[in-house]
Amino acid sequence: MSKDAVLSKVPAVTLGFWIIKILATTLGETGGDTVTMTWLGETTSQANPNGYLIGTGIFLALLVLFVVLQIAAKKFHRLLYWATIVASTTAGTTMADFADRSLGIGYTGGSSVLFACVLVSLAVWHWSEGTVSVTTVNRPRVEMFYWITITFSQTLGTALGDWMADTSGLGYLGAAGVFMGGLVVLAIAYYATGLSRVALFWSAFILTRPLGATVGDFFDKPHSDGGLAMSRPVATALIAGVMIVLILLVPQRPGSHPGTETSAA
Repeated sequence: MSKDAVLSKVPAVTLGFWIIKILATTLGETGGDTVTMTWLGETTSQANPNGYLIGTGIFLALLVLFVVLQIAAKKFHRLLYWATIVASTTAGTTMADFADRSLGIGYTGGSSVLFACVLVSLAVWHWSEGTVSVTTVNRPRVEMFYWITITFSQTLGTALGDWMADTSGLGYLGAAGVFMGGLVVLAIAYYATGLSRVALFWSAFILTRPLGATVGDFFDKPHSDGGLAMSRPVATALIAGVMIVLILLVPQRPGSHPGTETSAA
């Protein structure tokens, strides 16, 4: 790292980053479902019409709190960063479910609206800063763009995962396989082509969310729906435990970029 490198407040993008990110997205799915479906009773047989709305309010409040703490921090803190990511995944789960089901716009409508939101967020960010590289996330305004885009992408990923698993006939594991295949293609493109590293990063970041969503649904959905019927709180606790262990054990460092030029993600 050169002496004029500026440290980012997000971790460097490594294999460990992607493993923890996938666990975080899976945790967001089971955690969000635990609150809205198990504790608040938002199911077809035990109806609470406000379950998704209440869950969304809870997790959005947590997300705002963690984002404020993240922006106020002077440097990268691994536990704070990943807590904010988990808050965004759980908020994304409940927001997508609220839009798709409670508002009745369906998977297609929800996915289309959210995809447009991601594109607009990235476009405004790029127009404002000249780049959407995560290595430049070190100032409050850039951090706001980052977390807004993250939240939209997490919500989009939930809608895409539900859309693929419930409407394609592939089921949860089949849908997870499709998204994993997409990540493999992106990995090959990263190492074998000269495609934009920033574009590849955001494509991979978005795809990890539906992968985690479908894996999370596979764990806690009933056997009749193709799931393992695990207790949602138990599945959430197990995934959270594994994720915390990896956060503490896997080496992480803040990303960096030259102070006078933009580095790709």
